[in-house]
Amino acid sequence: MTTDEDEGYGLDDDPYALALRPGSKPVFLRLADGRRIPVPVNRWHDRPTADDMTVLERCVGPVLDVGCGPGRLCGELLYRKVFALGVDIAPLAVALTSARGGLALQRSVFDRLPAERAWQTVLLIDGNIGIGGNPRSLLRRCRGLIAPTGRLVVEVDSQDVDEVCTARLEDQRGRSGPTFAWARIGGRALGLIAKDLALSITDQWASGERRFATLTHHRSTPDRFPPR
Repeated sequence: MTTDEDEGYGLDDDPYALALRPGSKPVFLRLADGRRIPVPVNRWHDRPTADDMTVLERCVGPVLDVGCGPGRLCGELLYRKVFALGVDIAPLAVALTSARGGLALQRSVFDRLPAERAWQTVLLIDGNIGIGGNPRSLLRRCRGLIAPTGRLVVEVDSQDVDEVCTARLEDQRGRSGPTFAWARIGGRALGLIAKDLALSITDQWASGERRFATLTHHRSTPDRFPPR
């Protein structure tokens, strides 16, 4: 997960940077209306989970991991000899990805990136569909990154939600980072956006409490998400 607005905050005052430290304490997404949503930082640092494996098995290289965090996914892909590159605006995320044997660039997804229109898989996992607070704009950008035969693999909210909000990251002590635009969407909202962008949902699945979808250029859509 990356907020795309963390630049200028050091390790001592930015909860996202603190969350990137191995063994970090819980961090929460505090929405403008007061809701507080746990951020699964422990998962970022662990080996990929069984849920993550359902994503990795659908990855065809080369893979671009948007908002890669500490690099558990792109690191695992490289271990499997699938070329993968992470992008994250946090320098610590890039350093941690490199430390575990992965490759990453300190860059926003909206910046110029290598091999545009040539990636076979672009990942938006761990809530990263919310980057920038505009899923339509983000998906349009990611559509421009994949090859004609490529795919986007997106994690959506487990609830049927379509929400643009203002949020900040907050630690257990109540220390907060900067506010930023964020979004949460479920499978139905993703389908509507995909249709408008000439993308087709070609695969949808649930693993545990998490839900995912694969989007491609101009393909027919499958059945709805399986029931929980």
